[in-house]
Amino acid sequence: MPQLRLALNQIDSCVGDLARNAETILHWTRHAADQGAHLVAFPEMALTGYPVEDLALRPSFVEASRDALRTLAGRLAEQGLGDLPVIVGYLDRGEQDRPRYGKPAGAPQNAAAVLHHGEIALTFSKHHLPNYGVFDEFRYFVPGDTLPVVRVHGVDVALAICEDLWQDGGRVPATRSAGAGLLVSVNASPYERDKDDTRLELVRRRAKEAGCTTAYLAMIGGQDELVFDGDSIVVDKDGTVIARAPQFAEGCVLVDLDLPAAAPQPPSGVLDDGLRVDHRVLTPDPLPHYAPETPGGEAERLTDLEEIYTALVVGLRAYVAKNGFRSVVLGLSGGIDSALVAALACDAVGAGQVHAVAMPSRYSSEHSLTDAAELARRTGLSFRTVPIGPMFDAYMQALPLTGLAEENLQSRLRGTTLMAISNQEGHLVLAPGNKSELACGYSTLYGDSVGGYGPIKDVYKSVVYQLARWRNQAAAERGHTPPIPENTLTKPPSAELRPGQVDTDSLPDYDVLDRILELYVDRDQGREEIVGQGFDDGLVTRVLRMVDRAEYKRRQYPPGPKISSKGFGKDRRLPITNHWREGD
Repeated sequence: MPQLRLALNQIDSCVGDLARNAETILHWTRHAADQGAHLVAFPEMALTGYPVEDLALRPSFVEASRDALRTLAGRLAEQGLGDLPVIVGYLDRGEQDRPRYGKPAGAPQNAAAVLHHGEIALTFSKHHLPNYGVFDEFRYFVPGDTLPVVRVHGVDVALAICEDLWQDGGRVPATRSAGAGLLVSVNASPYERDKDDTRLELVRRRAKEAGCTTAYLAMIGGQDELVFDGDSIVVDKDGTVIARAPQFAEGCVLVDLDLPAAAPQPPSGVLDDGLRVDHRVLTPDPLPHYAPETPGGEAERLTDLEEIYTALVVGLRAYVAKNGFRSVVLGLSGGIDSALVAALACDAVGAGQVHAVAMPSRYSSEHSLTDAAELARRTGLSFRTVPIGPMFDAYMQALPLTGLAEENLQSRLRGTTLMAISNQEGHLVLAPGNKSELACGYSTLYGDSVGGYGPIKDVYKSVVYQLARWRNQAAAERGHTPPIPENTLTKPPSAELRPGQVDTDSLPDYDVLDRILELYVDRDQGREEIVGQGFDDGLVTRVLRMVDRAEYKRRQYPPGPKISSKGFGKDRRLPITNHWREGD
């Protein structure tokens, strides 16, 4: 059987930074060549970054992407890499002279190309366009209508892009019909909790349907709310794993494959779903037999909590770096949310770049100050205290407030203080709100909701505690000091805006609340369905009304990393003005 050494490059691209992305592709292609690779692949839209969103609608950006692809092909050849076929995702436009799918001629396409001998040997566009969750690809692109196949060292390799595997039909059955020996899918599928298991089963199933070895190449890094976790996979035609890459790690996965020889007559014609075969012969003859050096293998898997924690760190690190910040600032209250955010920040950008501010008021407990100071000591972050008492007194003299207005004033003074420090010193402000609080509106606009990024906005409160305990345990197992003080983990959560206040004055117990919220927010179940699962009718009605009333607050909350199947923002889009109430 012909042999092929495949190089799958998990890289982190930055949207719009064509020059940097091209340099990354050159670097990893050179690395793959040095390792003896015969075919090199990069993720979906690796050249432009993903998702480009409305940049796809700017003709200037589309043309810049196309120009960058041509330049990259030339540079690969100039650097002695022209003999190596390289698959690269980029942004293209259709060449048709007619409108399609309600879009004008020349509409954008989510595309990939095979670069060879300094030329663009073949281009193709994603056939299945996702339009659910965070995806809006029908808004931007027209689908591809070919089955691209390249012959590399005597093997026919079919090509696909991301959703082409996630949806039934299309390029997977067409690959079987074409008799391809290998299917390579380039992807930028965002991270979700437990998605790695779903992904593995998907690739196994598609390999059996395609009837050939299947390689699923994934992106890593972060882009705004999205996190990409790598976890590239290669399986044989029976679904047995040959290679599986590390999670959340940039690098090259090399694997030697024994593959069936291509038929003497190249595939042609129109196959499944009306896909026309677009075949290119790059290197027709098989390689002389060689001793395999990279047989594959599976990287060690992360535990569930380690996976979530790592995703939050990767998302925060990417957002800080890609938006030109070097440091972050946050309010450190001694509570669990700000403690977890501080630990995440230290792991993401280094404790020396994390600035924490305690902002006590007359209602702040002594343990709040001591717990905050203890976390600072344990982690080594920069810590200062700015009392808000004098500011609060000045406001109250000018504008006497009572009740909730008085409580929220304290939160807003803290938000203003953090933003002032950010303006003065150039730090990115981190907002500490969790998903439970955001769901119920338990946050103060222009107070604890201020900031440029919300690292735990998609993390329910009960999971916040789990992650904090996991982080402490992981530190202890490595012989390090656990970052989060034990008292922070055990004391009742409180905003400390009035004497003796605790969260349960306004919210149900978090374990119960989070189970209701997951059913309503993440799974879109209605009141009757939730009550039918054993929850109190009155409690469910109350929680759902809190969620519905708080939409206007969530719209004004900063972005944060998505880890669930339905995060607030792009995933869940409800009208602010909305008189529909569950059960009314």
